Amino acid sequence: MNLLNVYILKCNDNSYYTGVTNNIERRLYEHENGVNTTCYTFSRRPLMLVWHSESMDAIQAIELEKQIKGWRKSKKEALIAGNWDELIKLAAIRKNKIK
Repeated sequence: MNLLNVYILKCNDNSYYTGVTNNIERRLYEHENGVNTTCYTFSRRPLMLVWHSESMDAIQAIELEKQIKGWRKSKKEALIAGNWDELIKLAAIRKNKIK
């Protein structure tokens, strides 16, 4: 089984980049060293790994990556800080706005 990690990088411009990989050390090296010149992070270096998931199966990881990419910055920051109460509150605010 191929296990993956979801990760969040804080960019030099204070934005966040969310990705998924099967080798987090290699992927961080690629981001930091600008291996892919078209990547979002290329012009936003230096970068800092601020959060990563435990290993999970590919379907779960891809779903989580897509979910996090759709979040506002405040919700990503609550996840990064491990502030579950704030994360739940922000999710509830969003649900109430949709109704």
